[in-house]
Amino acid sequence: MKHSVKRVAAIHDLSGFGRASLTAIIPILSSMGVQVCPLPTAILSNHTGGFDTFSFVDFTDHMQDYIDHWKELNIDFDCIYSGFLGSERQIEIVSGFIDDFGTEDNMVVIDPVLGDNGNLYSTMDQGLVEGMKRLVTKADIITPNFTEVSLLLGEEYKQTTTDEEIKEWVKRLSDMGPDIIVVTSVPDKEKDKEIENRVRDNGSGGFPAADPGLAEIVRSFEDNIGSFPPAAKDSLLQWRQIFTDDLILLAIKKAALSGVHKWNYVNGILKAWKNEGVKTLGDVQARDQRRKPPAGQQPKRSAADDYDEIFGELLGGSTT
Repeated sequence: MKHSVKRVAAIHDLSGFGRASLTAIIPILSSMGVQVCPLPTAILSNHTGGFDTFSFVDFTDHMQDYIDHWKELNIDFDCIYSGFLGSERQIEIVSGFIDDFGTEDNMVVIDPVLGDNGNLYSTMDQGLVEGMKRLVTKADIITPNFTEVSLLLGEEYKQTTTDEEIKEWVKRLSDMGPDIIVVTSVPDKEKDKEIENRVRDNGSGGFPAADPGLAEIVRSFEDNIGSFPPAAKDSLLQWRQIFTDDLILLAIKKAALSGVHKWNYVNGILKAWKNEGVKTLGDVQARDQRRKPPAGQQPKRSAADDYDEIFGELLGGSTT
């Protein structure tokens, strides 16, 4: 059916605070004149990136009933758009949704959210990777980042690549089913070189010496958040005396996921980790698991000063 106003079924989680998933998708697509019909996979009080606590309602058990009512109403869509899926069961539900609502005239767009920076997200496992491989075969368009491309193809993640290799990998993804593949976060040699130049003594960054690790941190910040602020130079150098580069990169990713694009937010995450004795990526994962609530239950709230600490940093508090 042709609609005068395009209609999209958006299958994502919904966070009350944090500009991500449905919170971002609904206003952006609406501003383009698209009617957004959300199908939540989970409802959270706030995004999990960078926050110590959150309330969480897993919507998996309600998704099929929600879908069945849409069937009764004979609703159809110009596009089906799925994003973060938190379990193999959700992948199967979305696969069935595409079977029920997909037609020759509409479009299926899948963002195969699995990981970044060469690693699976902490909530993902190989079972979800295999499920996502099956799901993308039903898509017209997929939008993986470079890490997700390697996961979908079973290839080892690389810090560098070539145009020829990217083209070959994209062709292999297309052979799985999608007509269009949009790959993000592809390593950029020219940008890496420009950033490395900036972190030299005579570069605009004003850092003490050429340093590939430092360049990677700055590049990650600029890829995920925005231009690296010169005023944050001293703060970053101090944190590198305390944390490994991998932990700082993870803090940047968590800040980006929270939707708050400020260095002070990264600073707040690192300060919270320092105060809790976090020293390794495993410590962060264990910390996140301890704070993850059981499905359908609200977590126990930690002390309010956890939030005060983070928001104090957002308002320009001290570094360490």
